[in-house]
Amino acid sequence: MPKTHTQIYIQYIFTVKGRKNFLLLENNDMLHKYIRGIVEKRKSSLLAINNTADHMHILVSIDPNYSFSKLIQEIKAGSSKYINDQKWLTGKFQWQSGYGAFSYSKSHLNNVINYINDQEHHHQKKTFRQEYIDFLEKFRVEYDEKNLFEFYD
Repeated sequence: MPKTHTQIYIQYIFTVKGRKNFLLLENNDMLHKYIRGIVEKRKSSLLAINNTADHMHILVSIDPNYSFSKLIQEIKAGSSKYINDQKWLTGKFQWQSGYGAFSYSKSHLNNVINYINDQEHHHQKKTFRQEYIDFLEKFRVEYDEKNLFEFYD
């Protein structure tokens, strides 16, 4: 009996809700490990993860039996609960609704991983707003400015 063969790579980009919810960079390692656990429980692989204070990039190899929209929903819900349970911030932490999801071929993975790992340096030159709009335009995603994230730059 033939087996199904897939190769699905998705980069997710999502951002915090409210200026009081900026991510504390000293908590990155624990947060990244927690998100890795969420991804791996869904039989997917986390290939790269990094964030700045106001947004996160994740590159996954996703199991074809799992919806890419369900995966990001569970990542955002689970990580919000984790951040709140850890009491890293005063008040309630939340991610903004919505996300960006961009697909890649295997030949582009090294560039995407390097891009994600280099977020700190990258954002010395470009704001998150500029970065996100560049992604939308590069991937030819139609958008209306009023329906984008609330940016904090």
